This record gives sequence, structure tokens and C-alpha cells, in this order.
Amino acid sequence: MLDEAALITIADELAAAERDRTTVPLLTARHPEMTVEDSYAVQNEWRRRGIAAGRRPVGRKIGLTSKVMQVATGITEPDYGAIFADAVFENGSAIEHDRFSNVRIEVELAFVLAEPLAGPDVTIFDVLRATNHVVPALEILSSRIELPGRTIVDTISDNAAFGGVVYGGNPVKVDDVDLRWVSALLYRNEVIEETGVAAAVLGHPASGIAWLANKLAAHGDRLEAGEIVLAGSFTRPMWVEKGDTVFADYRELGTISCRFV
Repeated sequence: MLDEAALITIADELAAAERDRTTVPLLTARHPEMTVEDSYAVQNEWRRRGIAAGRRPVGRKIGLTSKVMQVATGITEPDYGAIFADAVFENGSAIEHDRFSNVRIEVELAFVLAEPLAGPDVTIFDVLRATNHVVPALEILSSRIELPGRTIVDTISDNAAFGGVVYGGNPVKVDDVDLRWVSALLYRNEVIEETGVAAAVLGHPASGIAWLANKLAAHGDRLEAGEIVLAGSFTRPMWVEKGDTVFADYRELGTISCRFV
């Protein structure tokens, strides 16, 4: 494990990369002894600094929960990151492309909680009972660490590559639709690039929320009422460039879109 000085140095590097829209070399190449717990310590320092600077935490994201994402990244373990209010965009937003690095889009479902969820023994049924509604979401990935060769340690330290989230469409109660069969068509500039079904996320998207609640418990934390939780992508990440328009059709759950300017 790394000492506190090394963890702070890594947090400083990532903060500078976020500010300057640049990337840093792989952490695991420079710190082969770095552990998953070290990387969550780096992420917690990033979150602490954000709160100290006046940013308002509004939820969490889960990453690498589907086979398609694990194949795309070469990483087989889920991870999680923090969401701040200033990274949440309304449906149809024009979003500054240069705000992010290595910009990609993922198709997800967002769970909005009505009750807290505290592990360690949270089940999918606890998640469904605690959920106020589910709504379509597009996650914007932004990697502050160079992409080839990343491990789970790199992604966790980088706040699970979270950049932002666009959400909208039709909110639904968990009893109104079989969440496993929610599907989406993802378009870039009016061409379908990806398709997927939400069951790709651990068999049921609520399974990802249960995993997160139990993982947070091991770190002395929990999910709070009112939080937005991204359950994980059920398509491969789609690269987007400046000027691209992104559109996702979730059928009965409506559509969601954004434009990168």
C-alpha cells in the first residue's frame, strides 16, 4: 500500500489533469504496489476536495458491470465513482466537448432513491423497494489517465472515468416495467452505433445498485435518499467528437439526447 504523501501526490496529478484537460501516465506502471484500497483513498480525496470547494454531491456511478464493458476495457471487476451536481445535464443539452478528455458515451439506467441503502447485506429486492423511480441516462466518460493498459486501480483512482451524466425521458416505477428488458438504440449523428438490453448489467440493473451499497458499506459509507445512481452501461462506450449529436431511444422509456459543442 502507498503512504499518505504518495496518495496526495496522485490526487494532485489527477486534479491538474482534470483542470487542464490532459492525461497522466498509468498509475499502475509507476506504482505497481498500489492496491484497490489505495485507489479508493485517492478517489475519496478527490471527492473531499470537491465538497470543500462547494461542489454538491448528488449520487454515484457504477462502472464495468456488464460483460460488454469488461470486454471493451479488459477489466473484469466493477468500480464506482462520485457524481456532483455540476456534472448533471438536462435532456437536450449542448455540452462543451473540451470540458472532458477522451470523451465517450455509455447507455444506462439511473435509479433515483426514495430511501437510504446501507450494506453489507443489501439485495436486489431491497434496491427495488428503496427506489422512487428509474429514468434513462447517458453517461459521459472522461479519462484523466491514459487509456491503453489501464487496470481497476487506474479507473477507480480516476473516479471511475466519470465526466458527466445526461438524463431524461420517461421516469418509471420499478413495478411498471421489467427493467431487465429495457432496451436502447444509441445514435451518433443519426446513425445507430450501439444497441443493448439492461439485463446485460449483472442480469438485472438493480443488481449493480445492490453491489454498490454493499461495497460502500466496506468503506463506511451508504447510499442516501434522493441520490441518483447510475447502474452501469449495457452498451460499449461510443467515442464522440466536437460537433457530434448523440441520441438514445429507450422505446417506452422515451428518448434522450445531447450535442457536443
